[in-house]
Amino acid sequence: MPEKEKIKKALFESNPWWRKKFEINYKDREIYSKLQKYFNAKQIIALTGLRRVGKTTIMLKIIKEKIESGFSASNIIYFSFDTFRDIDISELIDIYSKEYEKDIESSKYILLLDEIQKVDNWEEQIKRLYDLYANFKIIISGSESLFIRKKSKESLAGRMFEFKIESLSFKEFLSFKEMNLKPFSLHEKELSKVFEEFMFSGGFPELADVNDKDFIKNYIRETVVEKILFRDIPLIFSIKDIAILESIFKIISANPGQIIELNKLASEVGLSRRVVSLYMGYLESSFLIKKIFNFSKNQRKTARKLKKYYPSIPALGFIYGTDEVKPKIFENTIVMQTKADFFWRDAYKNEVDIVLHEGKIIPIEIKYGEINNLEGMLKFMDTFNVKEGFVISRDEEKEKNINGKKISVIPVWKWLLR
Repeated sequence: MPEKEKIKKALFESNPWWRKKFEINYKDREIYSKLQKYFNAKQIIALTGLRRVGKTTIMLKIIKEKIESGFSASNIIYFSFDTFRDIDISELIDIYSKEYEKDIESSKYILLLDEIQKVDNWEEQIKRLYDLYANFKIIISGSESLFIRKKSKESLAGRMFEFKIESLSFKEFLSFKEMNLKPFSLHEKELSKVFEEFMFSGGFPELADVNDKDFIKNYIRETVVEKILFRDIPLIFSIKDIAILESIFKIISANPGQIIELNKLASEVGLSRRVVSLYMGYLESSFLIKKIFNFSKNQRKTARKLKKYYPSIPALGFIYGTDEVKPKIFENTIVMQTKADFFWRDAYKNEVDIVLHEGKIIPIEIKYGEINNLEGMLKFMDTFNVKEGFVISRDEEKEKNINGKKISVIPVWKWLLR
C-alpha cells in the first residue's frame, strides 16, 4: 500500500469521533486537573513518560471532553507516529485537509500527535506548525524526555509546557481498583496487603486489576522494557551495543538503590567510562532509571558527590532480582512515589534513604523489617539542625523521642495516602 494510503487509513481508524459517538473507559488521574488549566493557552502541551503509563488515554480524555463542550469533532485530529517515522507532519495536515475538505486556516483545530519523538527533526516541524497556525491547539506525547536535547529547548523555548505522566500513585491504584477503604483506620491490614499488590504491579494502569504474577512480569518485560531497550532507544540514539545497554539496566534493576561509580561499572561491562555515561543517560531520558543525588546545601557539591540509581519500575526487582531483594523493592517504590531527588551519606557511611527538600528538610528512613539502627538519621539531624525525621515502615506506627529529636514511624500506606 502506498504511504499516502497508509496515512489516510491510519487517520480514519484513529479518529472514530469523526463518524460516531465517542466513548472512552477513563479513570481519573491526579494530573488531569493540572492539564486542564492549559487547554485554552496557545502553548503546546507535551505529555512525556514511560510507555504504558496512560499518555494516550489522557489524550483521548481531552478529546472526549472537548467534544462534549461543543468543539467540532471533525476538527480534532489524532495521529500516532509509532509506526510512521518517516512522514512530515505538514504532509499529514495536507492529507487531512484534502481528504476531509477542510480549510485549515478558517476555524479552530486540535492536533494531538502521539509518540512524536519517533519523527525525525520533530522539534523544527512542530515549531513551524505552531508559528504558522495560530488556530491550532497542539498536544504532543513522547516516551522520552522531549527536552533532553539542546535543540528541543532552543526550538521550543516559550512555546511548550511539558508534563510528565507518572505511573499510578497508590491513591490512584486504589481508585482504579474501585476500593473505598475509608476510614483508613478500619482497613489497616487490607491497605497493607493492597500495597504489596501495588509494588508488584509497577503502577501500570492496565495491571491494577491483574493478580496473575506471571502475566504481570511478562507485561512489564515485553510491552515496556524490551520495546524501550530494543526499539525506542536505538531509533533515537546512536548506540553500538544494545546487549551491554541491557546488561547495565539489569544490574540496576536487580539491586535497586546501589551507589554506582561509572569507572567501576565501565570496567565490569568492558566499555569506556564515556560510553557507559552515555548509556546511563539514554536509560534516564527513556524513563527506565532514576538517579538521586547525595544531599548537600551546596548545589555544586551535590552534583559532584555520590549518586544512587533505581529502576523507575520497582517491580523489575521481582523480575531480575531474587527474593532477598524485596526490602529494596519496597525502598524503590517509596523513592518513586515520593519523587525523591536526594539521599544522604557522609564520609563515615552514615546514611539516610531519602531527603525531601520542599521548603524544609525532611529526612526519611525506609524500614521493611525491624526498626533498630537510626544512627544515620540522628547524625543527619545533628548535621543539618533538623528537629523531626520520619521512618516509613511496612505496618508499624509509633513516635520516638531520641535526644530531644522527634522521629515518627508511619506505615507506608498511611504516608502515601495522607
